Amino acid sequence: MMTHPETPPRGGGPATSRFHVVLPTRSTAAPELPAFVADVRPALTDPAGRTAVAADLAGLAGALVPFDPGGQESLTVAANALRRTRHLRVVAGFHAAAATPVYVAKLSASLQRFAAGRLGWRLAVDLDADAARAQGDFLTGPDRYARADEFLTVAKGVWHGGPFDFRGEFYEVAAGGFGPPLSAPPFPEVQLSGTSPEALALSRRHADVHVFAEDDDLDALVPELPGLRYGVHLASLDRVAEYAGRSVTEFFLQTEDVYHLGEHVKERTVAG
Repeated sequence: MMTHPETPPRGGGPATSRFHVVLPTRSTAAPELPAFVADVRPALTDPAGRTAVAADLAGLAGALVPFDPGGQESLTVAANALRRTRHLRVVAGFHAAAATPVYVAKLSASLQRFAAGRLGWRLAVDLDADAARAQGDFLTGPDRYARADEFLTVAKGVWHGGPFDFRGEFYEVAAGGFGPPLSAPPFPEVQLSGTSPEALALSRRHADVHVFAEDDDLDALVPELPGLRYGVHLASLDRVAEYAGRSVTEFFLQTEDVYHLGEHVKERTVAG
């Protein structure tokens, strides 16, 4: 049976490759049957949950629920995936303007208690302008990263107890903070991305993992992010060895054949 590697702390742990499946955020309707045929097929309402279970059984390290403006709410999907699995670490991608950092932290602290600390965050910062406005967010430019910095500062501050006071440009908290048991679980692993100076500065301050896009210039970017773990989104497994040789440990793949990905993990484990 595959073991499920623990996530090492920031800046530590062996350089072990960990594979994460990207979960679907939308349910596709089943093809329509002719009118004279009785449709007894079960409703396919939980593709993300089924994929998460498959990833858990296949021995993958984690799953990502990406932020999808037109899809299901990621923290809700993540909660379902955590409920249905035993070992899988589940990262929820969400936009910083979706809710206050205090509310998101409290929701996540509750999920961490019920899921043995397996929840992570992927903060979406640099959204397409039309998508951001459709979410009710009209903030632009570097201010998006300044807000994200405050968001994570406040979320971490209230998580670790109180009284916590903060006054920034975007958020203000007076004598806040969680008491036990909400303050007991570990804060979610924070994953960030982007290649701009503002994105790199935000990762240096708050990230555990910086996630690159395929073909980003890692030779130039990795030295800007010392002490972090590095991830990459790949279209296939063909370039895993190449990126593993460039200090990448977290691999995110979107696939319908989760068990094939699990077999690849097993082969790498045996080879290692």
